[in-house]
Amino acid sequence: ENFLQKTSPRFSANSHDAFIPPNTLNFHSFTKLMKKLEEMHPETSRDKIMDALLEVRKANKGILSGLSINSIVERTSVIL
Repeated sequence: ENFLQKTSPRFSANSHDAFIPPNTLNFHSFTKLMKKLEEMHPETSRDKIMDALLEVRKANKGILSGLSINSIVERTSVIL
């Protein structure tokens, strides 16, 4: 688990790479977040969900840490 907190997953969103920096979300939280968003928006592609997450992060001064998963889900859902 400590290893996952120190490393950052790299995900592709459309034609650019979306990089989730360390400590923004650990991998378990990110997986949980994506699963929840995919269940809530089954018609939406993973890439579009990632784009919306990046918008949420940008609107929050470039970070997601400090926001609860529910808050991130709500903000992302508004964008989607």
